[in-house]
Formats: sequence, C-alpha cells, structure tokens
Amino acid sequence: MAQGFRLPEILEIARTEGRVTVDGLASRFGVTAQTIRRDLAELDEAGQLERVHGGAILRSGTVNIGYQERAALNAEEKRAIARACAAEIPEGASIFLAIGTTTEAVARELRRHAGLMVVTNNMNVANILAENPHCQVIVTGGTLRRSDGGLTGPLTEAAIRQFKVDIAVIGCSALDAEGDMLDYDIQEVGVSQSLIAQARRAWLVTDNSKLARTAPARIGSLSILDTVFTDRPLPAPLMARCAQWQTRVVSG
Repeated sequence: MAQGFRLPEILEIARTEGRVTVDGLASRFGVTAQTIRRDLAELDEAGQLERVHGGAILRSGTVNIGYQERAALNAEEKRAIARACAAEIPEGASIFLAIGTTTEAVARELRRHAGLMVVTNNMNVANILAENPHCQVIVTGGTLRRSDGGLTGPLTEAAIRQFKVDIAVIGCSALDAEGDMLDYDIQEVGVSQSLIAQARRAWLVTDNSKLARTAPARIGSLSILDTVFTDRPLPAPLMARCAQWQTRVVSG
C-alpha cells in the first residue's frame, strides 16, 4: 500500500484506539518497521500524531478532540469499565453522573437498575436514562456545551450543591504519572470538583489511553477518590501511590 493511502488509515486507527505501534502497523500493512517509522515521523511533523517510544499517540494540547472521536475511542474498553462500575451501584442509590463518554456508557448499563435517583449535567446521560421508567433523572441546568451535551458554569455548580448523593461518577481527559486528573475545560473542572465534594463516595471511570494524554486544568488527585475503574492496571508506581492513598483500582 502506498504511503498516500497508509497515512489516513494510520490516523484513523490512532483516533479509534488512542495510539498505534510500529510493529502493529508494520504487520497490518505488510511493510517494514522502518517504513512505518517514516510514516509516523511525517504525521508527527504535520502535527497530526505525536511520536512516542514504539509508536505514536493522538496529540494532546489545550483543546480536546471532538465528541464523535472520543465516543469511538476505545469503545469496547469503555463498555467493560461501565459494566464493572454499574455492577457496584446498588439499586435504590442516589448518584451523580458527570460529563464524558465513559459516564454515558455507565448510564447505558443502568437502564435496568431500579429505584435510582440520578443527578446529571450531561444531556446525553439524561436521554439514555429516560428509557428507564424506574429511574428518577434530575438535570442540573447550566450553560449548554453544544459539542457534547454537557452543562457547566455557576448555575450547574449551584444546583449540585443542593444534593448529597451516595456516589459521584466522573471522568477525566487525562491522567498523569503523579495521579492527577486533568481536563481541558476550566468550567467542567469546577463541576467535577463540586460533584466530588457533594458525594459520600467518588469514583473515576477512565480508560488506559488517558495516561498517554495531557490537559492543562487539574481536577484533583486520585487520592481524593474511593475507586478508579479502568480497563487495565495502572502503571506500577501509580498503583503503589493508590495503595498508599487507599484508593481502590478496579481493572478489567
């Protein structure tokens, strides 16, 4: 396959899976590793991918990737995370579900739960759980982020402060080596912090690709959480920190 055809396909694989490897691409396209390294170097120079050891990842920066790309990224891993998270939410619980494609996956797993009260600033979550007649859904209000149906801002935070729920389920855009949860939108960060403060237990749902990204705004440390649900174990140093913080990690 000529380079002109490989490059768009490599970029699409990276958007779907979060990262690509030299060996995996060489096998997929039937070319040498050296050829793939040249392809990745070209995509890196064009600002479309970022080279890392053994492959490349989607570029991070101050702006998140689009909602449709995020929804497709690691979709199966998100479903597995969502199943594990939903399995620990008891019927009759009160919960917050925040903005994020993984929290939306959790909502889909809750469509058969009975007696839930769900407070959300995510219009997509509200629409998903509208299918469950045994779930009370409360939408916080706030400023609509048209790109993904999220609600943010002072009105959202004021509404959240009216509740004290059993569990808050949040996501993040990136997770760094020190265990800090990061995001792109300052207003969304404020909402996430309010959710954590108003819940008896705080859970993070995040797939492993977030460890390969960065974002400029800090939500807080994993040390303030009760549980992290992810698709594979965190790196050993971060797992050790979570053990010290008594933050439980549930991985598929």
